Amino acid sequence: MSVSTDQRLHIITGDITTLDVDAIVNTANHSLLGGGGVDGAIHRAAGPQLKAACQRLRDSDWPDGLPVGQVALTDGFQLPARHVIHTVGPVYDKNEDKSGLLADCYRRALVLAAEYSLHSIAFPAISTGVFGYPSEEAAKVVLAVMRDELPKHPAFEVTLCFFSEQDTAMCRSVAGETT
Repeated sequence: MSVSTDQRLHIITGDITTLDVDAIVNTANHSLLGGGGVDGAIHRAAGPQLKAACQRLRDSDWPDGLPVGQVALTDGFQLPARHVIHTVGPVYDKNEDKSGLLADCYRRALVLAAEYSLHSIAFPAISTGVFGYPSEEAAKVVLAVMRDELPKHPAFEVTLCFFSEQDTAMCRSVAGETT
């Protein structure tokens, strides 16, 4: 199921590892070497070459791990997506506003995609799993970033791919769409 908030932004429920796009975004952990949730699913679907590529990134560019809000690019290996953009989202803290860090994940992924002339990008819900970011707050952040950034990148087609219908419905609701 797909809903478009404009002609270039789509909100769907699905498995991001099956999407045939230029790049999918991975909700990586700090180590870049795989983990649970979306990160684990992407690593499993991409095959062991992804972990090796991430280790090379650690060795060359990020010896202390990928900081929150930063991005890194690898090939997609066995994924239908040709590339993976890795980003580390913030851990939610109700006493500290981390929306800027969450926005950085989305914004920097779009900038990196533009640098590599990638046009179709799929994002999962960043930080809403074990990092605890509330779905509604996260949806407001991602939709604000897309509203600001998509006009700067007219060739982009962006898919927000949620694993659960609940997250999809929340994002659609925040976007003002009816299901």
